[in-house]
Amino acid sequence: MSLSPAPSPSPAQRPSALAASLPNAMPEDPNARLLLFAFRRLGANGLNDAHGAQALFHSFGAAFRRPLLLLRTMMADLAHSATCPIAIAPCCCLRMTSAEAAILTIVARAETAPETARLLLGDLIGVRRPDGVLASVTALAQAFADAGRPVTA
Repeated sequence: MSLSPAPSPSPAQRPSALAASLPNAMPEDPNARLLLFAFRRLGANGLNDAHGAQALFHSFGAAFRRPLLLLRTMMADLAHSATCPIAIAPCCCLRMTSAEAAILTIVARAETAPETARLLLGDLIGVRRPDGVLASVTALAQAFADAGRPVTA
């Protein structure tokens, strides 16, 4: 039995630059998928994106206004406070950027592990004291949980 190195992959088998920029798999949790979809839509098309609003309306029914308003607030706070870009993948991608994975983790831990969420958020947006943004993230997490759709990551 010889131990020879594996052959190098052909150009068709090498991961593309796009695949390298999307290192995380889509979350299993349907609530996290819903939040990710709406986050991507509002991030790419503005806070008044109709498809993102319609997805929340379809999932939450008549109680969609609170999660939608708090998602818009969180997005505006992130955009205002971030000192570095937050990469968002297109809605059709079945993989996530590191920033999107971090956002979902922060939302999932906002109520159960607020110090961890605070540190992750500070690293993501490049701010030492992200307490204002963390407040909007926590309110969004509570809105999802109150509607029976807690986000887990």
